[in-house]
Amino acid sequence: MGPGPINADPRVLRAMSAQLVGQYDPSMTAYMNETQQLYRGVFRTENEHTLLVDGTSRAGIEAALVSLIEPGDRVLVPIFGRFGHLLREIAERAGAEVHVREIAWGQVFTPAAIEQAIRETRPKLLAVVHGDTSTTVMQPLDELGAICARHGVLFYTDVTASLGGNAFEADAWGLDAVTAGLQKCLAGPSGSAPSTFSPRAAEVITARRSVEAGLRESGDSGLGVGRSVIRSNYFDLAMLFDYWGARRLNHHTEATTALYGARECARLLIDEGLPEAIERHRLHGAAMLAGVQGLGLDVFGDLAHKMNNVVAVVIPDSVNGDAVRGSLLADFGIEIGTSFGPLHGKIWRIGTMGFNARTDTVMTTLAALEQVLRRQGAAVTGGGGVGAAWDVYADAVGGAA
Repeated sequence: MGPGPINADPRVLRAMSAQLVGQYDPSMTAYMNETQQLYRGVFRTENEHTLLVDGTSRAGIEAALVSLIEPGDRVLVPIFGRFGHLLREIAERAGAEVHVREIAWGQVFTPAAIEQAIRETRPKLLAVVHGDTSTTVMQPLDELGAICARHGVLFYTDVTASLGGNAFEADAWGLDAVTAGLQKCLAGPSGSAPSTFSPRAAEVITARRSVEAGLRESGDSGLGVGRSVIRSNYFDLAMLFDYWGARRLNHHTEATTALYGARECARLLIDEGLPEAIERHRLHGAAMLAGVQGLGLDVFGDLAHKMNNVVAVVIPDSVNGDAVRGSLLADFGIEIGTSFGPLHGKIWRIGTMGFNARTDTVMTTLAALEQVLRRQGAAVTGGGGVGAAWDVYADAVGGAA
């Protein structure tokens, strides 16, 4: 019940137990095509270049940034938590001239503040995290695409923590590049990074295209031809476009088992329905929020911009935060998280996402947390956590009726 990874859906694990298939077997080609189409539905996009980057969510981030950024390009990174710092570091490693704007952790930027920063820095690329699990808040993106379009700026976001549990519209919001992971609301294991790229982003990437020696045909470019070469072989998105596209040019041995899992994650989400999945995460997140408040605990961050799927709980001064987490794990088999940097040891992060966005997990976690806090000597409201969560569920049932 932490901020991720969470328990994978058993149906995903079952799909991953299937036998390996060679990457040029017709069935594998069909699986790849199906996976691309399913993730177009998940991302809410018509982008041709929708694919998996084999690796954890950070692999997707690095592939996007190293393929879009040429040395000397200006990149703007608004930072409101740990993972904004990650975007900054990867962009700097790609040779970008990175400009940052920072706001206190737990808050988000206004569209006006981001537009002002764009005017001041004139970047090629805006790179922003959607939901940052280090703070549990989510940066609104719906107005930023139009801002980027007005200023001729490419728009990238990392949606690892938010996708599948919160509203997201790649095309309607004007995104050029989006990367994600499976281990949170998508209810899978880490190891695949679903990604999508607009025609505008694809044009930038393919302008730097090269084809490996041994695969080149007439008209293919080698390294160093044209614009600056993409500074990675494995994360070269132009090569991955050819690998996932009609030419099926060999790039790497496909992570077959991971692809099975990623395909099943998307299939389950589309089968449930995106509105229904988002509402499920909203409901159970609201119950968990009400429950921790019902125990008398304070919550960190701007609740108006809190992600549906994770809540930050201020650790009471009277308890040892690590001891509480240890007891929950050892005595109840429940894992919750702490945080990073300025929030390390100051908050717990409790997730309700993916397969764990369920009534029983919320109730069990709140009941166990109450008992552990009591044993640690904290003053909590007896039955307040489960009672408050029950009220949220009762209201939902009443509203539906």
